[in-house]
Amino acid sequence: MPVTVVWFRRDLRVADHPALAEAAARGPVVCLWVVDPALLARRHHRAPARLRFLRAGLEALDAELRGRGVPLVVRRGAPEEVVPAVAVEAGADRVDVSSEISPYGRARDERVEAALARAGVALRRVEGDLMVPPDELPGPTEAGYLVFSPFARAWAAHEVPPHVPAPDRLTGPVLGGDDLNALPGGDPPLPAGPRAAREALTAFIRSGAADRYHERRDMVAEDATSRLSAYLRFGMCTDAQIARALGAPGSLGAGRRAFLRQITWREFYHHHLLRHPHVARGPLRADRGSVRWDPDAGGRALDAWRRGETGYPLVDAAMRQMGEVAWMHNRGRLVVASFLVKDLLLDWRRGETVFMQGLVDGDPANNNGGWQWVAGTGTDAAPFHRVLNPTLQARRFDPAGAYIRRYVPELRQVPDAHIHEPWRMGDEEQRAARCRIGRDYPAPVVDHAERRREALARFAEAGDRRVSGGDRPGARAR
Repeated sequence: MPVTVVWFRRDLRVADHPALAEAAARGPVVCLWVVDPALLARRHHRAPARLRFLRAGLEALDAELRGRGVPLVVRRGAPEEVVPAVAVEAGADRVDVSSEISPYGRARDERVEAALARAGVALRRVEGDLMVPPDELPGPTEAGYLVFSPFARAWAAHEVPPHVPAPDRLTGPVLGGDDLNALPGGDPPLPAGPRAAREALTAFIRSGAADRYHERRDMVAEDATSRLSAYLRFGMCTDAQIARALGAPGSLGAGRRAFLRQITWREFYHHHLLRHPHVARGPLRADRGSVRWDPDAGGRALDAWRRGETGYPLVDAAMRQMGEVAWMHNRGRLVVASFLVKDLLLDWRRGETVFMQGLVDGDPANNNGGWQWVAGTGTDAAPFHRVLNPTLQARRFDPAGAYIRRYVPELRQVPDAHIHEPWRMGDEEQRAARCRIGRDYPAPVVDHAERRREALARFAEAGDRRVSGGDRPGARAR
């Protein structure tokens, strides 16, 4: 019987894995993971917490595969060398993979496909990560969508894919492999693997958080979000699994509809990266590509932001949350991103890199899309005028300061009246709170009102200067 190599990448699961199911139905399989040194060396993947989570996820996947009859074969090296070698060693005539959307992944797959062809082996791409593959949402001009709302309407009109059961039994040739020591060891920031993903999804729904999501999702001190993003990042669960668990395609309540809309945003950004790969390195909107960013000599402003020492409590709490648990509340992400771009006037790509290196769920498509949305250089229909006030955001989404006190301990004794603006405390109040501004906690590094005016002026100026190279990318798709 023909042997198929199933090459796992961002799809670390056994159920709802069409490539694995189809290969198993065909005959013997070899399940492969390639440790790619070139990928691990890339700037955005120097992320110890995420790599620990990845390693734990691979170990969980190996256990699930072994329980069905075959191990996960780990090999280290360039994929265009490793994958053909494994296919020849296994006597395989085909390598099956889940489709890739990132520029790096697609270029890698093209190299692997060419190398496999020279060995007489086919590469077969199978959809399975996204609920709606990009080819099924071509948009009115066959160039996809640049605006979320029409994308969401078209996306919602598609059926939820049916469940694909995990193979009961797998067989295949026995191959040797390498270990996972190229990935950092130690405890991951949260439990990893498909089972952990299922448990997190079940807990989110049974706790009632899914039904209250539209009301409580932005309250940063509450455990009102799903924490599923890291599992989605590595395909330990899928968008379709989440949709079915919520009750789709049936009638959903307001909370579940709001959460499914977040899944829609995820798919929007994945489609977007596939169709506009240049956004991985630069702005979608060329007319926003010439903003005069501050040079930040010595990187002091970026360092203060990264460490959570800006003097704005909500910004600092969110950045410290990422430093402690490798995750950040979504409302915090919006606030700190706006602060970097609109208050510190630093290039959004610098923040994108910090997020990719610090977040367990750092995803090329979602991270880039979110940063460009905040910066007004991407798909946002209300471009650059949105500037989040970090103090007003804190009062609205952390009114009692519980989140701030949790992650900024030097502010724990600051009274509620000053928790969002501790610099307004008098000397006696600072002594009573054991928090001297400028010594125990920094004074604000910038004046928000002044920087807001400057940001709007610079972005408006950039809008009047067109970057050479013609119309902005994808303008015809609007």
